[in-house]
Amino acid sequence: MDSRKRCYAFMTILVLLWGLEFIVAKRALEIFPPLILVFFKYMVGFITLIPVKLVRGGGLKLSPKYIPLLVLCVLCGDVFYYYAEYSALSYISVAAVTIILAFVPMLSVVIEKILFHRQPTAGMVVGILVCVAGIVLVIGIDINNVQTGKASGYILAGLAVIAWNIYNFCTEKLTANCSNLDLTMLQLLCTTLILAPYVIANFPPPSDFTFQSVGGAIYLGIFSSAVGFLIYVNALSVIGSTSCALFSNFLPVTSSFFGWALLGEKLTALQTAGGVVVVASACYVIKRRARSDGEDPAA
Repeated sequence: MDSRKRCYAFMTILVLLWGLEFIVAKRALEIFPPLILVFFKYMVGFITLIPVKLVRGGGLKLSPKYIPLLVLCVLCGDVFYYYAEYSALSYISVAAVTIILAFVPMLSVVIEKILFHRQPTAGMVVGILVCVAGIVLVIGIDINNVQTGKASGYILAGLAVIAWNIYNFCTEKLTANCSNLDLTMLQLLCTTLILAPYVIANFPPPSDFTFQSVGGAIYLGIFSSAVGFLIYVNALSVIGSTSCALFSNFLPVTSSFFGWALLGEKLTALQTAGGVVVVASACYVIKRRARSDGEDPAA
């Protein structure tokens, strides 16, 4: 299996991990404010990767001239993105958040066209639009609920889309100048250090901690952060930011599945059909991207 096929396989695993994250985070946010949950998540992630780094050997290496870009990545993709996403979950449903996040790849295509003069094919644009339509079917969202919902949640989720795209393009550039493990650990460490003063000043009383909330933070740290970002940073270096962003379209499918499996939420035939549309159209767009890059379309 070549490196691109491995990336697609691991990214498929990642959307399962991140789909479950929405369910876990929703529960953990009942105890932890968003930024404190992000702090614990990243601290656990960094600690998890320390043994891996010790086995690999060497220090965390990044040229000083790239430190401003690293800080921008951390502030946009690690601090603000998760603050906006987790805060949005307190205003609107998981379903509403995931449908808004589905616009990540659409914005990515626009950014590529404006900044890098990379023209998307008509097939890619149609595929993305069909994918979003499938997401609507999965979520079964009522437009009246969108119009009368709390504006803050939708604004925060929209800002998260912008922040994640900035993170994608900045991190893609950094992967050419830093190993995937070092970059992942630097992002986790920087986020933890940036949030530490806030956490110290706003640390919740020990009596507020529950097994469920602590277990949720540990899951988010090990799987969503440590394992998840290793997969994602590697994928950015191999398949690029837009192809990675397209995998966000699978999140409504995986989050709906875990809602059904863990929370007893029912999946209708229409939602199941929407899931098929999402998977098929996202795979189609990824293939179109590979063709536009001059790669083997069968890859």
